[in-house]
Amino acid sequence: MSVLSAKLGLRRRGWFALWAAPLPVWFALFFLGPMLLLIAMSFWSVQNYRLTPDFSLSAWTYVLSLDFLWSTFWRSYGLSLLSAVLVSLLAFPASYAMAFLISPARRLTFLGLALAPFFTSYLVRIYSLQVFLGEGGVLPQLFHSVGLSGASLLNSYTALFLGHATLTLPVVLVLQTLALGNVDRTEMSAAVNLGARPLQVLRHIILPAARPGLTLGVLFAFLLSYAEFVSATYLGGGVFQTLPILLTDLIRGGQQWPRAAVVSLLMMAVLLLTSLVTVAWAYRQKGN
Repeated sequence: MSVLSAKLGLRRRGWFALWAAPLPVWFALFFLGPMLLLIAMSFWSVQNYRLTPDFSLSAWTYVLSLDFLWSTFWRSYGLSLLSAVLVSLLAFPASYAMAFLISPARRLTFLGLALAPFFTSYLVRIYSLQVFLGEGGVLPQLFHSVGLSGASLLNSYTALFLGHATLTLPVVLVLQTLALGNVDRTEMSAAVNLGARPLQVLRHIILPAARPGLTLGVLFAFLLSYAEFVSATYLGGGVFQTLPILLTDLIRGGQQWPRAAVVSLLMMAVLLLTSLVTVAWAYRQKGN
């Protein structure tokens, strides 16, 4: 019996290992492998427009010595953070209504409608915004009809924010709705019975309980906006130098892939640090 039990245990562990294998294999192939290649490439050099796999610090020295690197970094970080906060504030009333004011069946319908934009290409949506925001477009004509300036809204911070909102708003809506939907209704009812006003219930019951989901919504909006290239190019017109545009400029300027790898690693380090700090704050215990 002991030998049979040992064989069954070994077979069971083998099946467990087989079913668990896809995750580490996927992680190694599509994350760890490219990450190691990117790190190695940052120490390569370009000679006669050819990528040479050697060991050189020239790419790091060049990128870190750029005068406009840190201004570009803070511009990208600030624009992404501002877009994330504004999109989250814009999405909150709709998320609140879907979580508390409509039935679960209708909530699923509205969430499905919120995700509908993902059924079309993001690039197509950006081209559509060009029609709305460009000279003679829908919004400039509407502004002109009420006596405001009818100039094109392209190549502006407004256009860039609308592009970020097009990408991030559906994700934030879903995350906020799920977070608010999991708030304990009994605590809300108890607060109301004790005489709490709606704003007090929102501040002291709903927001603390939904803090992880709401914070993750802001984080996802920030992550998507920070590395976003399409809006900065086609709506911002490349006027506002951001890190993704800097990446393309480095590659176009003599196939400088090592320099682009350095900028990519800096971006990833910033995103990782921001994510760790944000998640730690979102899930910290009240009073700590």
